[in-house]
Amino acid sequence: MMTAAQEGPLFAGVDGGGTGCRARIENAQGCLLGTGIAGPAALRLGIDNALAEVEKACRVALEEAGLGSDALSWLNAAVGLAGVGRKGALEQLVARPHPFASVIYAHDATIACIGAHAAKDGGIVIVGTGSVGFAVVEGREFRIGGYGFPISDEGSGADLGLHAIRLALRAYDERTIGTSLTRDVMMRFHNDPFEAVAWMDHATATDYATFAPLVMRHADAGDSVARRIVRDAAEQIDELVRRLAECGASRVALLGGLASSMQPWLAPDVQRRLVPVEGDAVDGALLLARRAVMNG
Repeated sequence: MMTAAQEGPLFAGVDGGGTGCRARIENAQGCLLGTGIAGPAALRLGIDNALAEVEKACRVALEEAGLGSDALSWLNAAVGLAGVGRKGALEQLVARPHPFASVIYAHDATIACIGAHAAKDGGIVIVGTGSVGFAVVEGREFRIGGYGFPISDEGSGADLGLHAIRLALRAYDERTIGTSLTRDVMMRFHNDPFEAVAWMDHATATDYATFAPLVMRHADAGDSVARRIVRDAAEQIDELVRRLAECGASRVALLGGLASSMQPWLAPDVQRRLVPVEGDAVDGALLLARRAVMNG
């Protein structure tokens, strides 16, 4: 039975990303009832796997709320998933049966943007393993970049790693001057370029991004090669922010694991456009879930 605290509709916000899935449940008054965490839920891992993790995170949140994991049918859910932008993905999701009272699916960038600006118009630039610019302005969504590494995601952690390895190999060949960064990068491959080649054959964007903290650390210490890489990356992030502004996003929030370390490298006009984040992606999903029920 539902207690008095849970009378009225219940809302679940879910952020399903490539590293994990987070869920929060709130009641009609906006009180937090429970939270849950599950495994990666990006659609590139398969729709069945992604939705299984979404349900798992919601069940954990229900257990914490004292409602029992069989109460999925009480939840009005909004689920943001990495990869919803892939061709046909949203249609496949909508066509599938679900255990919720209602569900709405969205791009993970959509819920991050709604959460960052508390449902007001604005944009975000995510700077993590990948990079993307995204904005919601007067009900329209704008996506800039973020087509995937290595063809896109400029200024991201993976992009920093790629350039660091490329320049380290040039320095190894004495085609350019070596620095402490290039030497540290080559030491990761035991100073053997063919070990780097073998690594490359199986390396993912996440693997390349493991070099990003090394690049940032050397750049902050004044290493010339590292500074060149980070300056170039910052210019790419500048472009994303300026393009979002052209789309009508007067306020832009910087998100992602590299956001705080990259921000000081951005151009002054770009930094003036940046605003603090008001909420996270799960907050955005909850706002979306409430809006869907109100408009329904």
